[in-house]
Amino acid sequence: MKRILLAVLLISGIQTINAQGNYIQINGTTNVNSFKCTNASFRNDNFSGSQLPDISLKVNDFDCQNRMMTKDFQKTLESEKYPNLSIKFVKITKSQNGYSAQIQVMMMDKNRTYQIAFSEQKEKWTGKKQVRFSDFDIKPPRKMGGMIVVRDELDLIFSLTAK
Repeated sequence: MKRILLAVLLISGIQTINAQGNYIQINGTTNVNSFKCTNASFRNDNFSGSQLPDISLKVNDFDCQNRMMTKDFQKTLESEKYPNLSIKFVKITKSQNGYSAQIQVMMMDKNRTYQIAFSEQKEKWTGKKQVRFSDFDIKPPRKMGGMIVVRDELDLIFSLTAK
């Protein structure tokens, strides 16, 4: 009986996790390796119908799966001075392969507009756009006296639940 109850609880927990499943991820590379910093600590309740979402992310909620890398990421984005990063969907249009969205990214008092293609599968929208540190006047970090150099290019990845 305990095994059945445990199995039911585990399955229920997995369904809850998958139901939320929203995240924004920033992927980058250095001359040595790559990194992923993910923020899944936001709700996306208004991504339905004609209302376009505004996503507010706390920079300190990004997790790079490495404490030192996470701190460096937060320091690069000056999380103490600029604690939030926001993404506003300005326009969404249907395309042949899914949707095309115009978004505004506000980070460190800089506002940039991008066009992103999204695909939809099972009420989940996924999209990816290459952005640059330099788009926001950020100098890519260097570590260990310049031996490790972060590349300017970053991939901004979206996974959003759509109702």
